[in-house]
Amino acid sequence: MASAGPVPALAERAAACADRLRDADEVLLASHIDADGLTSAAIASAALERAGIPFKTVFSKQLDAEEVAAIAATDYETVLFTDFGSGQLDIIADHEAAGAFTPVIADHHQPADPDTEFHLNPLLFDIDGSSELSGAGAAYVLARALESGNGDNRDLAGLAVVGAVGDMQTTDGELVGANQSIVEEGQAAGVVEARTDLSMYGKQTRPLPKMLEYASDTRIPGITNNENGVLRFLDGLDVRLKDDDGEWRCWVDLTESERSTVSNALIQRALSKGVSPDRIDRLVGTAYTLTDEPEGTELRDVSEFSTLLNATARYERADVGLAVCLGNRDGALDCARELLRNHRRNLSEGLQLVKREGVTREENVQWFHAEDRIRETIVGIIAGMAVGSEGIDRGTPIIAFAEKTEDSDGSEAGDDEVTEVKVSSRGTPNLTRKGLDLSVVMREASQAVGGDGGGHNVAAGATVPKGTEAEFVALADELVGEQLS
Repeated sequence: MASAGPVPALAERAAACADRLRDADEVLLASHIDADGLTSAAIASAALERAGIPFKTVFSKQLDAEEVAAIAATDYETVLFTDFGSGQLDIIADHEAAGAFTPVIADHHQPADPDTEFHLNPLLFDIDGSSELSGAGAAYVLARALESGNGDNRDLAGLAVVGAVGDMQTTDGELVGANQSIVEEGQAAGVVEARTDLSMYGKQTRPLPKMLEYASDTRIPGITNNENGVLRFLDGLDVRLKDDDGEWRCWVDLTESERSTVSNALIQRALSKGVSPDRIDRLVGTAYTLTDEPEGTELRDVSEFSTLLNATARYERADVGLAVCLGNRDGALDCARELLRNHRRNLSEGLQLVKREGVTREENVQWFHAEDRIRETIVGIIAGMAVGSEGIDRGTPIIAFAEKTEDSDGSEAGDDEVTEVKVSSRGTPNLTRKGLDLSVVMREASQAVGGDGGGHNVAAGATVPKGTEAEFVALADELVGEQLS
């Protein structure tokens, strides 16, 4: 008798999905391309390989009718979808009914109306798919049900934690619900460590001054985005800032006493500058580290690992991200780091563009159109980063457009070939508590103009025909108004 796994409510459905995969001669594994999608694919790949099930992996930016038709045209009788598939069940069900393939789905996005037998999704079991279980988490639950003579797959919990953090599923600085159960399994397996620490990005790899300067979740006057202010702040503390070679030390290099000194001083500075208590609380949270990875690398810190993965597939190199997840620490890691440098440069340039040009305000939403000046695979990230900047309201959902300027083989398309526009939307947990559901907004508004979309209540996306953007914004504005009224 298999164990109930990390999420007992999903155990029976996970076992049925695992049995279907075992019955397959060969499986086509299709996955999404963000950090959650890549870790989902890595978890599923490892579990299939350990169970002795032959498989091939493919990736997709967006699972639309054309992509599903291409999958149906292959000879695979069983297709495992990870981190997407639920929202495309209306399309998938038609191919299943026609006998093209049997779908097995491990996803956490809002399901479309038809259902299928082998559908593992927390939302079907009253578990929140935007805050309690990610796509990688669903894949991990499936992997645990696929346990074989090669182990119970608990060592894959670390990748599931990377996926959840990469999918922005932390609540008040920590993972909750089913995600927390996976953390506990990772801790028991010795692959995950969870500890209270500063909630700042770059603890493993960023020089201490840069970590403080760039940390913007809680803005501290005189420190955030203030290089000289950071140096003055650190000079006044009893902390050794450089190592024996004269290089800046990183947070990971500090002793417990030094970390405590910096943390306490930061909190005092925030208090003295009038930062609100709830924002000060956000300075500290739960930090997740992967204990098998080397200290001082992006792979050790879960948030840095997820950022590294985001920088691969968004530039058509999902193979690199998958290889890193599966333990390739040579060529793939070097390539991922180079892609990350490029990714950061593009994010910075895109953010400056949005800050410079601003957004257009409607009654209930704000939006901007990047045309071909921001890559469609990162426009959503930039929209999220821009919220809270001057002129961009934190309390209003933001919608971002970017032209889909590439064809399927990754080569640049000419202007006259651009027929579709990518839409990305971002909200806040505070807005979702008031009723905002961007997955519904994106799906209904896009379908009304001849496109399609979906996602989560707090972050969702769509593709629409070029030229329908104004109509789409009007519909989205109306839908958001109804949700928040």
